[in-house]
Amino acid sequence: MRLLQNYLPVLIFMAIGVIVGVILLSLGTFLGPRHADSQKDSPYECGFEAFEDSRMKFDVRYYLVAILFIIFDLEIAFLFPWAVALDGLGGPAFIAMALFIGILVVGFIYEWKKGALEWE
Repeated sequence: MRLLQNYLPVLIFMAIGVIVGVILLSLGTFLGPRHADSQKDSPYECGFEAFEDSRMKFDVRYYLVAILFIIFDLEIAFLFPWAVALDGLGGPAFIAMALFIGILVVGFIYEWKKGALEWE
């Protein structure tokens, strides 16, 4: 009984969330406009008509640029908590982050020189 008493507010909150979600989705389905036409039902292909088979191979450079973006984006995300806590961390943390950024810059220059960022 004590366990139910502890989790009762959570269960009520979840039930209310599910009920509100179902009600809003139902209202949108039943009351929303239905103006289907050929343009709206056509497949979305970046604003232009599909010109080849959907199973065509992508260039490897596309995936390489995407992976590089994710890597550098995530690494830069480490700068924010460091910048907030820099006053309390002191000189060794500054040197460590300078080394970290230096490694990132060397990796970026390497990728640039190898032509991984060229898009033709």
